This record gives sequence, structure tokens and C-alpha cells, in this order.
Amino acid sequence: MAIPFIRAFEPRHGERVQVTPTIARVVANNPGPFTFTGTGVYIVGTKDVAVIDPGPDLPEHVEALKRALNGRRVTHILVTHTHADHSPAAKPLKEWSGAKTYGFGPHGSGRDAASEDGGPKVEAGGDMDFAPDVRVKDGDILAGDGFTFECVHTPGHTSNHMCFALAEEKALFTGDHVMGWSTTVVTPPDGDMAAYIASVEKLQRRGDRTLYPTHGAPVSDPQPFLAAYREHRLDRERQVLASIAVGRDTIPAMVAHMYADVDARLHPAASRSVLAHLIKLEREGRVIRDDARYRLS
Repeated sequence: MAIPFIRAFEPRHGERVQVTPTIARVVANNPGPFTFTGTGVYIVGTKDVAVIDPGPDLPEHVEALKRALNGRRVTHILVTHTHADHSPAAKPLKEWSGAKTYGFGPHGSGRDAASEDGGPKVEAGGDMDFAPDVRVKDGDILAGDGFTFECVHTPGHTSNHMCFALAEEKALFTGDHVMGWSTTVVTPPDGDMAAYIASVEKLQRRGDRTLYPTHGAPVSDPQPFLAAYREHRLDRERQVLASIAVGRDTIPAMVAHMYADVDARLHPAASRSVLAHLIKLEREGRVIRDDARYRLS
């Protein structure tokens, strides 16, 4: 099942774009292979507002965000997770606005996106300095002036990943759990493929009308999109098992075959996702690891 990504999305870096009457967006000028056109910061509300994923701590971005707020009072700073393109600007925004920060917790077991096991750095590093003023858990409700958020814990991309559901619009802000331009990187040790797939299935059981990712365009028909997201991961899992069955039993051999049509610059990230699949399969007793090689159990 192909994932119906929307590619024709051209942001104006630093400019406020009104998405709905109560949702606006500002895209940071930090494009890259793992951020697409940049980090999309959401401003929710009309008078008092919540800011979701303030983005990187770049002076020009922070100033653009202040301009986009246009005198509105910030009452909540919501952080989906603690990668360096999402949470660092929470600090200057908090100092400027006085608003509290909300998130699941500080960064998890991975000290940065370069795994503790010596793997390559494949995306923005972890923001080890961020700790939320208010720790939220699955099902918590955050209410403000004209907005009500339900906290939806979605571990997998990171262990502390939290989505935020806006009740007034049946909209879900998905951070990096679901992106609008690509599939999500799941990189151990903090990334967990079994948890990630379970979190996608959790969203499939919801009735959100629109998904708003931090990177890429909104998803206006979530159910087929989520079904394709889940099927993509299961298909990669089947490819891993098929590779081992025919003797491609190392991660480099699997990546070279499975991602032959993908830009080679993304192969380090692909290797981390393959590792995440192998860890899941090993825990399930379906494969056995012998040093750098794998065999079917």
C-alpha cells in the first residue's frame, strides 16, 4: 500500500500562515534530509494561545515566532518530543512569554541520535537540556482559552513522544510520529519499532479528522494514511526476513538491497530502522543474532 504523501507544500520560512481560523503555522528555516522544508511550529488559539513544538533555537527563528504571535499571550508551550529541531526554542520562548512547558519528560535512553552502540548520527540530536515544567501522561487534558488538548502518548520514534489532540477541531498534532512527507526514522536505543507500530495502531483506533505533522503537509484523510504507514513497516519487516532467508544476513547487505532506490545519503538512517526491526524480531524469537549476522530462528 503506497503512502499518499502530499509533496506540493511550499512554506514561507518565518511567515505566519493561517491554516484554520484557530490554527496558524510558522516554518523554521532549517530544511534538511530529516526535516524536509523545516520545523513547522503550530500556534493554536485566537487570543491566549498554545505553541506546539517551538523548534530549533535559532535567533532568526525565535524572532520570527515572536512576530507571528503578534501580541497574543502564550499560555502553553507543548513539546511532542526532545529532538533538537523540536524543543530547544522552548527555552527562549518561555523566558520571553512566561508560559509553562508541557511534555512527557526529558530525553530518553539515547544520548543523541548517534546511538550509544556506535551507530551513525542520522537526524537531529537529542535536546538533553529540556525538562518540561509540567509532565503529562496519556489521557491528560490541557485546557486554555478556546482550546482543549488531550495528551496521546505515542512512543516509538522516541520514548517520550507525545501527540496532542485538539478537541475543538478533532485534530491531532503528531510531531514526528506521523510525518506528512516521509516515513519516520526509528533509531535505537531510544527508538523502538514494536512500540512505534503499536502507537500507529493506537491512532488508527481514534477518530481524528486531520493530522498536523511538524514536518510536511496536513493529512486530511487519516485512516488510509495510517493504514499505509503501518503496512509500510510490516512490509519492511517481511523484507528483512526474506533477506536473511536468502543469505543477506548483515545490516549493510539488507540496506543495499531493500533501499536500492533510495538516496544513498539516507542509507545510514535506513540502517537504524533495519536495526530497529531486527531488535523487534529478536525479542519476538523470530531471528537470532550472531555478532553482526542474523539467522532465522
